[in-house]
Amino acid sequence: MRNAEKQTVAERIRTSFESLTHSERLLANSMLDNYPVSCLSSITAVASAAQVSTPTVVRMAKKLGFKGFPDFQAAIHNEIEEQISSPVAKFKRWNKAGSDTHILNRFADKAIENLNQSLAQIDPDEFDKVSEMISSDKHSLHIVGGRITSSLADYFFNHLQVIRSNVYRLGANPSRWPHYLLNMGENDILIAFDVRRYEHNLLTLAKIAHSRGVKIILFTDQWGSPAGQYAQHVFNLRIEAPSAWDSSVACLMVLEALLASIQTETWETTEARMNELETLFDETKLFKKFSG
Repeated sequence: MRNAEKQTVAERIRTSFESLTHSERLLANSMLDNYPVSCLSSITAVASAAQVSTPTVVRMAKKLGFKGFPDFQAAIHNEIEEQISSPVAKFKRWNKAGSDTHILNRFADKAIENLNQSLAQIDPDEFDKVSEMISSDKHSLHIVGGRITSSLADYFFNHLQVIRSNVYRLGANPSRWPHYLLNMGENDILIAFDVRRYEHNLLTLAKIAHSRGVKIILFTDQWGSPAGQYAQHVFNLRIEAPSAWDSSVACLMVLEALLASIQTETWETTEARMNELETLFDETKLFKKFSG
């Protein structure tokens, strides 16, 4: 399996799905439904949950590149450790590895690797569906981020607010989120950002929004936020970097590509909104004008 050692177990399952047998696909869907918790039980329990045989579990583990089910579960446990790593633990791990290469080059190399791996796993049809969903202003669009990812949410909101109407940014205080939920209706869209260490408030928000018929688009990391179980569309993007903090490069690239796609689809109305906004900038004297 190409680059299997660099993939999470969930990524291996998704990329191998088409080559799986019917029973193995039942198992794959069962595992992904509540990943990674669904993979932590005994082999008998995992098989029973998917209504397949234990030999099917062993066979699929080997198809995914593992020696057997114990090796498969060991990889899952390693992923869980990665998900809950604190910034201090991440820094110590990267620092321990050591390198004579300048940090600028090391970081750039990892960022490029993250981009390539993220792009390789994005389905263009899925990307187009998300772009189409966001382009339509028939339903309200709500955007929320976490403690670190709030900057990504702000960036996306600031641009989408120019492109279309009915775009709302949920405030930073979760105690105010019920007020936003009050105005979320069926088929409205919630765009959420959540990377390790996943935030419980975002999970609760996604669960309640889903119960109200809201369509959720989630931007997360390679391991996947628990909020993914309530999302219609999930972007699993690579975030690791030689730093105590994770990298947002891959996610920002996808957001900018989406903005380019959305503004192209809506250009007739977007152009008019942009021109009106420029007039407002002039009237409020927001930007300095230089005379020739």
